[in-house]
Amino acid sequence: MYSTNERRITIKQVAKVAGVSAQTVSRVLNNRPDVATATRQRILKIIDDLGYQPNIVARSLSQRRTYTLGVVTAGLKYTGPSRTLNGITNKAEELGYTLLLKELLGFEAHDVNAILDYLLARQVDGIIWAVQEVGDNRQEFDTRLPAIPVPIVFLTMRKRPGLNIVAVDNYAGGRQATEHLLNLGHRKIGHIAGPLAWWEARERKRGWEKRMAEADLPAENWVEGTWSSRSGVRSLKQLLTQAPDTTAVFAANDQMALGALHYAHRHGTRVPEDLSLVGFDNLAESAYYWPPLTTIDHDQFDLGCLAVREAVKAITSRQDITSPSHQPQSIFIQPKLIVRGSSEPAAFSAT
Repeated sequence: MYSTNERRITIKQVAKVAGVSAQTVSRVLNNRPDVATATRQRILKIIDDLGYQPNIVARSLSQRRTYTLGVVTAGLKYTGPSRTLNGITNKAEELGYTLLLKELLGFEAHDVNAILDYLLARQVDGIIWAVQEVGDNRQEFDTRLPAIPVPIVFLTMRKRPGLNIVAVDNYAGGRQATEHLLNLGHRKIGHIAGPLAWWEARERKRGWEKRMAEADLPAENWVEGTWSSRSGVRSLKQLLTQAPDTTAVFAANDQMALGALHYAHRHGTRVPEDLSLVGFDNLAESAYYWPPLTTIDHDQFDLGCLAVREAVKAITSRQDITSPSHQPQSIFIQPKLIVRGSSEPAAFSAT
């Protein structure tokens, strides 16, 4: 164990004990790659032994960073946004950033300029706009974006050139759900869509429509829900009224699928014997529905982590000329099918 009489340990003291320059210690603290592994490990041990704590204010002044990310979110009472924020929080802490959080009153809020001014006035290094694209809630950005002096990463929105976007490939998820039901021999496949003002809901519906069209089947039996379990009850009732010979349903989220299960049980429709059901989101509870729900899994925690990584890459690229250039890009996480007990081969399938 190393010791010192100084009240606060400095980088220079760490460097002296390690027999390296203060610049080398700084590279280790900033996780720079240009330090030999053995040297890095030795310095990290000395830092731990000495109890060195970085001076955040001094680091911010010297590097012209606040190590703060502005995060704008909405709907934290819902599982998806809260899981995404959890991922953002964890990855930001891992990378040494603090968060300045603003929660909108609703998904369709349009007070973009006031929020941006609030964050920029507090010298954030970058912004993560973790609000789903709903209606025209991106419109105000069209005139404001060129003047924003820090990188901004958008979550869950359609591709747009010149922007950093991180999202789930909802279209691919809709196709996977429909493909699964087709492979089970179902041909009368209905869809419970989310609210179509949401880009995610439109993409999931588009995946269902496209795959049905490729199978030369009509994509006519669908109902628009509200993401709620209550709307799933109403929607399945309407689907079966419109087309009583429906043998399978793809619901655009697990909560609406839960409502559909409730309606089916109450009205003598057996799942999966009479009706196969697939959801979307893979909520933790969906494995405990009865029957357990076949669903489309996408990791919203990882979505938040990825948003922070992309924001930090863009910040570093702007502020450190030795870092690789970071070009804005759209990154889409691929979902995957989770097969459980709510789906089985159609009763009269030849497969």
